[in-house]
Amino acid sequence: MNRLASAKPWLLSGPALLLFLVFLLIPLVMTFLLSFNSFSFYGGIEESYGLGNYIEILSDSYFYEIFLRTFLIALGTTILCVLLGVPEAYILLRMRPFARSLMLLVVLGPLLISVVVRTLGWSILLGNKGVINEFLIRLDLISSPVKMLYTSGGIVVALVHVMIPFMIIAVWAALQRRDASAEQAAESLGASPVKVFTRIVLPQAMPGILSGSLIVFSLSASAFATPAILGGRRIKVISTTVYDEFLNTLNWPLGAAIAVLLLVSVLVIMLSWNRLVEKRYSGVFE
Repeated sequence: MNRLASAKPWLLSGPALLLFLVFLLIPLVMTFLLSFNSFSFYGGIEESYGLGNYIEILSDSYFYEIFLRTFLIALGTTILCVLLGVPEAYILLRMRPFARSLMLLVVLGPLLISVVVRTLGWSILLGNKGVINEFLIRLDLISSPVKMLYTSGGIVVALVHVMIPFMIIAVWAALQRRDASAEQAAESLGASPVKVFTRIVLPQAMPGILSGSLIVFSLSASAFATPAILGGRRIKVISTTVYDEFLNTLNWPLGAAIAVLLLVSVLVIMLSWNRLVEKRYSGVFE
């Protein structure tokens, strides 16, 4: 009877663990093993194994440029999501229930639409003859179209639109556990709204900012549809490079090695950021 009771958690979680094993862990292991295979343009994937793919990536400045561009885009997206999402989450928290429900629908609205459809909408807005440029020209604010499509900035703007709901929801959930009496005490002592927000609210929102930043950064670094459509062939990021290696040059081992390095890099950055913020705000988390 005791054995059955101790095994019950494993039996209940068994289907989810099996699903995780089949659809995530096994493909990752296969990709990792594939990255050590050799490749020739005439013979395809060869059975010999080695570190040639990793040496090629780490010794070529072309790949360093792609990795740097990818992480800068992800970092810019994360910073903008924090700057826009934290105040929005605080405003959302202070709304009346009916207005909050409507605003939550607006915040979650982008997640209900396909990322491809959203990105195509941004391509219409950001094009040289798009809505934004035409509007600015008619107002005589610019004389010629401003290049926004096929730029890193355009990718960041579209990614912020896609990722900001994750930041808002994470910060809002953290703020729901805040100590409201601390705000009231600060206001009664004459603190300005800005000081109340920066000294009282922001530290209590830090766990949500941390979790939201990790989600936004990891999803932005591995995003494919938005950089592929808005970046085109000019702005290469890691995900589009992996796509090209798999489907254009058919060099699957090199594409697998790039994907593994992306996974490892994102994990290292996320763990380092997590330890840094937890060390800085250990008192808040406790």
